[in-house]
Amino acid sequence: MLILGIETSCDETAAAVVAEGQVIRSNVVASQIDVHRAFGGVVPELASRQHIEALAPVIAQALVEAQVTFTDLDGIAVTYGPGLVGSLLVGVCTAKALAWARGLPLIGVNHLEGHLYSNFLTPPAPPFPFVCLIASGGHTDLVLVRDHGVYDLLGRTRDDAAGEAFDKVGRVLGLPYPGGPAIDRAAQTGEATAFNFPRAWLEGSWEFSFSGLKTAVARLVETLSPAEREARRADLAASFQQAVVEVLVEKTVGAAQEMGVKHLAICGGVAGNSLLRSQLQARAAELGLRVSQPPLSLCTDNAAMIASAGYFHLQRGRVSDWDLEAVATLELAAEGIHSGP
Repeated sequence: MLILGIETSCDETAAAVVAEGQVIRSNVVASQIDVHRAFGGVVPELASRQHIEALAPVIAQALVEAQVTFTDLDGIAVTYGPGLVGSLLVGVCTAKALAWARGLPLIGVNHLEGHLYSNFLTPPAPPFPFVCLIASGGHTDLVLVRDHGVYDLLGRTRDDAAGEAFDKVGRVLGLPYPGGPAIDRAAQTGEATAFNFPRAWLEGSWEFSFSGLKTAVARLVETLSPAEREARRADLAASFQQAVVEVLVEKTVGAAQEMGVKHLAICGGVAGNSLLRSQLQARAAELGLRVSQPPLSLCTDNAAMIASAGYFHLQRGRVSDWDLEAVATLELAAEGIHSGP
């Protein structure tokens, strides 16, 4: 079964063809980073216009690289939320038009669920049940994955997502956009114990908070001279990164222990952070837990993960109606398949 996936939730225009939910036949991504870098972040209107220009060529390239045509496809999966509503609309409208014209099932996919399924695109797939940390620019969620399409939301961020904090602190430190990879690189030569930044543990819950940490870094940087900021940039990056990663790791392994599961997974843009990947693996090994981590190419937004999730929806007979709409604030629980124990 071949699924065409379409992803336009933010600033990546992507299309992919995936076989049987796990074999990537093609995965094409047109990045808009250069367009938005001058503004230090994503400009929604510019993102939407770029999607309109890029999506048709990206889909065509995905089909060519997969060596298939529309007649070979069994369905079209598309991200319908959460994300920037204008960007989402480009993908949803395109997917609806193609599915209608070709007589194919339309499968709306939650972007967060798509990230989760990035772990199914590199064998071995994580065994059920497992705890998954979804960490990106807009989301930091802990989810208990019981089965395909069966999720319990354990906790989420109360304010800034981890990726959002990375981007904002990156700007404070004078690093290029996007801040996450830039901080990761800068931290390689820094000392993680140079500054004792706060950790918001929010005892008694599996929720996160990074707003206070971001503010603490900004206030400290304000006290430094330009020369001091330059000299201490690597230490600041390393200390900030350690504060974020420490909370993500301990919350994730703690949730797994409380849920009684032996397998963890991470996904989303922040899952590409080298310190998070290494420390989660090390901490899990100490506790006899196993970790699934997608390759770096599947951590950021892509359409292969959307096609994978779409395949497993189609396997369960879940398809979308033609009135599918873009939902900017869509929640994972809104899939309506399972919520609660």
